[in-house]
Amino acid sequence: MHAPLNPILHRVAASALVALIVLCLAWELHFAPLKPGGSWLVLKVVPLLFPLRGVLKGNLYTLQWTSMMILLYFAEGVVRAWSDPVATVLPWALGEIVLALIFYFCAIFYLWPAKKAAKQRAKAEKAARSA
Repeated sequence: MHAPLNPILHRVAASALVALIVLCLAWELHFAPLKPGGSWLVLKVVPLLFPLRGVLKGNLYTLQWTSMMILLYFAEGVVRAWSDPVATVLPWALGEIVLALIFYFCAIFYLWPAKKAAKQRAKAEKAARSA
């Protein structure tokens, strides 16, 4: 028994991840880098590249751990939006916050039926073993 997964949630989550990668590259290389000409902070994109293939394929395990990792980008966006004195950073930080939240909630709601089905299978197997 496989749980019905919502392909729209998967596509939106994958699109949000790709958009977050593009946003972070544009932000740190061109539009509002810490130093003129770009900064080493652009390397924050590297962790987002590791799960990209699995997320695009819809791998449930990859979506699970990426939904936890994406919270780091949400936190960075909040910190930079709140504390960065340069006004040009605010739209980029808000974009990072929004994209991280979109990914997080789409991934969680996409995974929900699969997790529910796995719990039901485990419960049924436990009942079968004890009977």
